[in-house]
Amino acid sequence: MPEMPTSLIEWLKLGVDFFVHLDEYLALIVDVVGPWTYVVLFFIIFAETGFVVTPFLPGDSLIFAASAFAAKGHLSPWLLLFPLMVAAIVGDSVNYAIGHYLGPRVFREDVRFLKREYLERTHQFYEKHGGKTIILARFVPIVRTFAPFVAGVGAMTYHKFILYNVVGGIVWVSLFTFLGYFFGSIPFVEDNFSTVVFAIIFLSILPPIIEAIRERGKSKEEEEHKEIDADKIGELFEK
Repeated sequence: MPEMPTSLIEWLKLGVDFFVHLDEYLALIVDVVGPWTYVVLFFIIFAETGFVVTPFLPGDSLIFAASAFAAKGHLSPWLLLFPLMVAAIVGDSVNYAIGHYLGPRVFREDVRFLKREYLERTHQFYEKHGGKTIILARFVPIVRTFAPFVAGVGAMTYHKFILYNVVGGIVWVSLFTFLGYFFGSIPFVEDNFSTVVFAIIFLSILPPIIEAIRERGKSKEEEEHKEIDADKIGELFEK
């Protein structure tokens, strides 16, 4: 049995190693705790979605890896699918509740970085785009952890939040359970499991990167149009 880390650096190294060799660690968990593996996986997914301080925990990749084990007969796909859906939905709900509790208290008085104006803007954003944000955030590591917390801080209408939370949780867990179960046991995937895990993470963060680049391009175009319009107005006055 490996020794427990005693420093922050060692914990970070262990975290990186856990991601790189997720299949090996999962096999160890299954061997050591047996049927309690479902409980361990439940609490990892719950913590990854439920606590704003644990965005580093595996989400997509863990569901994929566990489902690949299920395809080999080591775990039940049904005991993965439904409990992990519950973990994802309850996790987001807890995160929302924490944000909703802390929001008004943190923004009670205007300070340099915590103005009530920001809270009101957040509320307006989530009222308008909250549903799409909650669902799409499910597929983006780190953002997945912060989105429900910020929705709570911004006091997104709860019945809207819970609707999109349930839909997002079901779709997210179902998709990666399906992918892991039907593709995780393919020889190429088994032989290159670490690469596949990193590919899943990369593909998860790719859409927001593309969107950020597009928004930056739009901002530049708008600035250029404003400059052109200003030049035209200047020419008219000169005439």
